[in-house]
Amino acid sequence: MATAQESPVHPRELDDVPGWFWPLDQVLFSWFLEWQENRGVHGDLLELGTYLGKSAILLGHRLRDGERLVVCDLFGEEPPDEANRAEAEQSYSSLTRRAFERNYLSFHASLPVVVQAPSSAITGEVAAGSCRFVHIDASHLYEHVRGDIGAARELLLPDGIVVLDDFRSEHTPGVALATWEAVLSRGLRPVCLSGQKLYGTWGDPEPVREALLAMLAGRDDCAVSEEWAAGHRLIRLRAKGKRLRPPSLPVSRHPEPEPAPEPTPPAVVPAAPAPSGAAKAARRSTRTRLKRLAVDLLPPVATRAIRRRRARRTR
Repeated sequence: MATAQESPVHPRELDDVPGWFWPLDQVLFSWFLEWQENRGVHGDLLELGTYLGKSAILLGHRLRDGERLVVCDLFGEEPPDEANRAEAEQSYSSLTRRAFERNYLSFHASLPVVVQAPSSAITGEVAAGSCRFVHIDASHLYEHVRGDIGAARELLLPDGIVVLDDFRSEHTPGVALATWEAVLSRGLRPVCLSGQKLYGTWGDPEPVREALLAMLAGRDDCAVSEEWAAGHRLIRLRAKGKRLRPPSLPVSRHPEPEPAPEPTPPAVVPAAPAPSGAAKAARRSTRTRLKRLAVDLLPPVATRAIRRRRARRTR
């Protein structure tokens, strides 16, 4: 029996796709990619760990001519080590490539480049310095995340953006350790922090950071705070209220069907009005005259018999 994630129902909007891709991060993904486009930055997009495709669908929406989206995931294949196997069984037991492909093709005409392998294999599949944006959301284990960060540095353009998911979740201390290690000793420079993700670069963060702050100054649905730590300027972002104004999102190829028109109710024929007393009397008079005429037209024998019966009834 198919699981909820493998339901054959096609998603009709991005929020129908299961996954942990919050509205604030949808805004930030879209803004970073658009900022790169406006500056003429050209390169592939890469996602390590794609789950059921929610963030990959948005990334595919921002591809330009000549660019590729590459996604790397095990999709249920045997993990490379025992710790990774236990994590996959606990968190992603229902994940299948078929479900990912169905979701992605609900929004796009063709699939991205799919690498069905551990994230450690990605440097053998993608050329160094070819990516402008890398989203890391694969294993939560320190050793694997550390390796993914190293791969991202190798594959990104000099001013490319890397996004690290779950860097502050209580159940992913390995991600937090690998992330802040990269900031403190591996040259990663934070641009901003959302509730779930750290956005950073190995290039100069100031131009993109200042452009981001200018954009946020014009929004009233996002709170911004700033602090310094270990020589790093940290911009923290938080959505205000229940619903952030969404960015331009991909449109499903399976939209909500138009509602059926309401059936036209049958015409109501008004009932004939009840006859008045005068009308009833007129009908009785007409029936009496007809009866008398019929008697007069009958043969004499029949007429005499009818009159005798009437005379007996009146006695």
